[in-house]
This record gives sequence, C-alpha cells and structure tokens, in this order.
Amino acid sequence: MLWRKFNGDPIQLPIKTAVEEAIVKEIDAGCKLKVCIGTDSQVKGLETEFATVIVFLREGRGGFMYIHNENTLLKYSIKERMLVEVAKSIEIAYELCDLFTLYDVDMEVHADINTNAQFKSNEALREAMGYILGMGFAFKAKPEAFASSSCANKMVN
Repeated sequence: MLWRKFNGDPIQLPIKTAVEEAIVKEIDAGCKLKVCIGTDSQVKGLETEFATVIVFLREGRGGFMYIHNENTLLKYSIKERMLVEVAKSIEIAYELCDLFTLYDVDMEVHADINTNAQFKSNEALREAMGYILGMGFAFKAKPEAFASSSCANKMVN
C-alpha cells in the first residue's frame, strides 16, 4: 500500500513505522496530538477512486496528513460505496490503533456520510456508525467529519 505526504513525497517506510516515527517526533517537540482517519471516493466514468487520509492535528499548532489513493472498476450503489469508505478507514485505524494507545493519542474515524436524511449518503449512516463504534473507535459524521469530507475529498482528483 503506497502512502504519500501532502506535498507528494512518497512514504518509503511501512505506514505503521512512519506513523510511529511521526508520533514520537511530535511528542518530543512538545505537541499534543490527535489523529483523524477518513476516506472519500469519487466515481469517474467506469472507475471509482478512493482516498484515505491519516490527519495528525497538533493542538494549537496546525497539522499534517498522509494520503493513500486507490482505484477500482467495481460498481457500487451509494450505500455500498459509503460502507467501503468506512471499511478502508477502519482497516487503517485497526492497523494503527495500538500505536495510538501506546502513545496516548486520541483517534477518531470520520465518515463522509451526511446526518441529514435528505442526502443519499444518509442511507449508510446507521451501519457505518455501528461498524465504527463496534470496533471501539470514536466516530464522526458530516458536518464534523473533516478528515473524510474535506481532507480526503481534496485527494480524490
């Protein structure tokens, strides 16, 4: 799985190693960290592009993120696509969660799902929330889910 920084530089290390190094560096610099993980997608013709982001927030000092893009030719209903986004976020959250516990870093999983029933993505809200909370992770949906609806959204070209 290829990850990159926001400036486009590839992350050469396994993502777990890179995240741990980033956490240690930020803690050593005196930062209190929070991590938000989210995924967004966009359908372009026959392809669906997914972008997953790991957003590091430094309390009062900005932040940075790591990005992974993935394309597929699979067709999804809107509900399926929303749940695939959530699954991709949970996959990386699960891979990294022991690091967040070890270094006492708060972590949230953000779902690009609208809490307003008038939006089509709302069909997936109950299942997504159950999936994320069932895994033991903190959950945010739109409009609070900035990692997926703002950060990852900018990464699907």
